[in-house]
Amino acid sequence: MSDATETHCPYCALQCGMGLRPADGPVPVTVVERPAFPVNQGALCGKGASAAAVLAPGARLTSPLVRVDGELRPASWPQALDRIAAGLAGTAERYGRDAVGVFGGGGLTNEKAYALGKFARVVLGTSAIDYNGRFCMSSAAAGGIRAFGVDRGLPFPVADIPRAGCVILVGGNPAETMPPFVRYLRELKENGGRLIVVDPRRTRTAELADLHLAPRPGTDLALALGMLHLVVADGRTDEEFIAQRTTGWPETRDAAMAHWPEHVEAVTGVPLPQLREAVRLFCGAPTGMVLTARGPEQQAKGTDTVSAWINLCLATGNAGRPYAGYGCLTGQGNGQGGREHGQKADQLPGYRKLDDPAARAHVAAVWGVAPDSLPGPGRSAYELLESLGGEVRALLLMGSNPVVSAPSSTRIAERLGSLDFLAVSDVVLSETAELADVVLPVTQWAEETGTMTNLEGRVVLRRKAVDPPEGVRSDLEVLRALAERLGRPEGFPTEPEEVFEELRRASAGGAADYAGISYPRIAAEDGVFWPCPEPDHPGTPRLFLDRFATPDGRARFTAVQHRPAAEEPDTDYPLRLTTGRVLAQYQSGAQTRRVEALNQAAPGAFVELHPVLAERLGVREGDRVAVVSRRGRTVTPARLTAAIRPDTVFMPFHWPGEANANRHTNPALDPVSRMPEFKACAVRVEAAD
Repeated sequence: MSDATETHCPYCALQCGMGLRPADGPVPVTVVERPAFPVNQGALCGKGASAAAVLAPGARLTSPLVRVDGELRPASWPQALDRIAAGLAGTAERYGRDAVGVFGGGGLTNEKAYALGKFARVVLGTSAIDYNGRFCMSSAAAGGIRAFGVDRGLPFPVADIPRAGCVILVGGNPAETMPPFVRYLRELKENGGRLIVVDPRRTRTAELADLHLAPRPGTDLALALGMLHLVVADGRTDEEFIAQRTTGWPETRDAAMAHWPEHVEAVTGVPLPQLREAVRLFCGAPTGMVLTARGPEQQAKGTDTVSAWINLCLATGNAGRPYAGYGCLTGQGNGQGGREHGQKADQLPGYRKLDDPAARAHVAAVWGVAPDSLPGPGRSAYELLESLGGEVRALLLMGSNPVVSAPSSTRIAERLGSLDFLAVSDVVLSETAELADVVLPVTQWAEETGTMTNLEGRVVLRRKAVDPPEGVRSDLEVLRALAERLGRPEGFPTEPEEVFEELRRASAGGAADYAGISYPRIAAEDGVFWPCPEPDHPGTPRLFLDRFATPDGRARFTAVQHRPAAEEPDTDYPLRLTTGRVLAQYQSGAQTRRVEALNQAAPGAFVELHPVLAERLGVREGDRVAVVSRRGRTVTPARLTAAIRPDTVFMPFHWPGEANANRHTNPALDPVSRMPEFKACAVRVEAAD
């Protein structure tokens, strides 16, 4: 590795270690393995191995673009920045500060997410800021805070997973979404542990399981309640743990006992013998973990669903001790850090609450402003997007592509098109950038230094390996230039380490305390786990071993009740649609769809149907079919597989246009997390003609 720059993959939340070695040709670096990094030990998926392809000039933006006479045309940086500053300032002057919105991304480094939140609140003075991570982990975050007093995707290192006795993986398919993670599941089984996978599809991950439960989409909450009912009925609760380390058990027990297993079988479609076998495996193991992903979380009852799975852990004593507990498989590259440092509508750096006077005072002191000058909490991501063209008239968007990734995406494209002004800062000309008045070309992962926080809460350091093309600037430089034009030249450094030093001070004393973390320390230790309040603090790989992060140190049960999906099948729309990812693409596909090798592996969208359903509809393999919902229509080839429930169809969401699965997804929101219901909506399938 002596001639390679040690850094991290630009994609998922594992943040796999890799090296970048200089290369000749249009792609300036070659990706090489980095075996010493503990999370992936050199292993990379196809996305990571081909990540350098997006650095090629033909794949990415290299010049600002400004809309003239209806067309985006190349422009100078001063022209583009002046246009943005005028658009934002003019909107605020005419309609008020909250008419200017900011939308961030879960792929931004900690430094950029921090600076973006500061820019919104100090320079723009707007409450209208949120980010696309709201669409990923917000229900797990809300459930974790509700139970434990803090949200960190995994409260233990991934290396602990193979040492558990039993793992229940709910609604996740890491064999396709984060392949290097699968080694931990294989090691779990090699060590004698048991794996239960909950998914309506028999995915590559489910193929590894000792037991696969295939509930109807939208019924994970009932499944968890049914399992807890059986735990209680069979006398498998850990009464000592419940008494000593929790509160709220009587109400939670009563709620679970109202969900009879036979009723749960009818609701979920999971046979009662399988339900009993899952309880036997989980409770018969010396330790147990429950890991959730987007399946149970991306629901209009996602927070309660997460709470139900946490309740199962607490009732069996599987929390607050080694090799046990609840965790979330965070999705986006900086989905964890991105929600900790201020680009979320209700938060300040360090995972502080924006409506907490003490938090406002602390952060305002770091920023050199009066606490009462900071705006209050704003709208959640979908509500912010839905308000475009109405309450919000101008938008600055960084590192997100909601035209493809947002629920009811046709509606969101219309709202973006109704804005008085839209500016997009991105690496590529995404479908959202194509709608903008100004597009700024910015540096990407290999061209900049910055920190990310992976799904374990491990803060890692991406290192710059190559200079960006001429005409490309960093997001930090963009924010500094806009701040200067808007009358606030101080407080926006462009060097990432200088921004991180300020972030350390702003996070000090917060739930996500980075005060003891520094660039040199991250480099020396292969990452540092937060909270880490002092430079001599060892970091915290494992949370909750002594106490939970609640005022009394006890974990909190939450009594929850099952309720149907916001949109159930009916005679017009008799099928359930669920969505997800495929191995060779990532999120909205804005980057991976520009990599030839990945497009060859996954060239386009499809809809999965069970052969029984296909026969009833007269559909054959490869036929172009229309999927129709109350919100839109898509046309894609049919893919027949017995690995999906006959009452359910599946579409990946990486592609735009007539194949965009998110044309259908339901924007019904979870009342706590404000998560849209991506994972369950009603559709019908018919011939494309």
